Amino acid sequence: MDPMDIVGKTKEDASLPKATMTKIIKEMLPPDVRVARDAQDLLIECCVEFINLISSESNEVCNREDKRTIAPEHVLKALEVLGFGEYIEEVYAAYEQHKLETVDTVRAGKCSNVAEMTEEEALAAQQRMFAEARARMNRVVAAPPKQQDSEAEQKLDSQL
Repeated sequence: MDPMDIVGKTKEDASLPKATMTKIIKEMLPPDVRVARDAQDLLIECCVEFINLISSESNEVCNREDKRTIAPEHVLKALEVLGFGEYIEEVYAAYEQHKLETVDTVRAGKCSNVAEMTEEEALAAQQRMFAEARARMNRVVAAPPKQQDSEAEQKLDSQL
């Protein structure tokens, strides 16, 4: 892949997170199988190329329909055109599952009454969460929260 194959992007800009990809690769294999670093890099490059191929074909399908936005149907059609028709059902099922999970996340966010907190309470809760995160990162036990932080925490917990 040429460093400028993707319009306006360098090779590094058009990559996938190495740690995430390594985790996915390892999860797909039996525990006693090891993968050489070069093989992992090659698999990641293949994934990037596959995404580029599907994106490009999806764009062409979209253009043939005189549309300006690539829709899921365009991606499914691109899979068919490129000879990956046998995967369409599985891809569509994954897409439907993603839609359900996304809707649940959006609904959960809208249903919570976090907006009922005052700005001071929200700030105190945010600072408490930051302190807890720093403590976890540093593996240090956080100091007990101040009274104001405790009140904000109780209100936040009651709303969740």
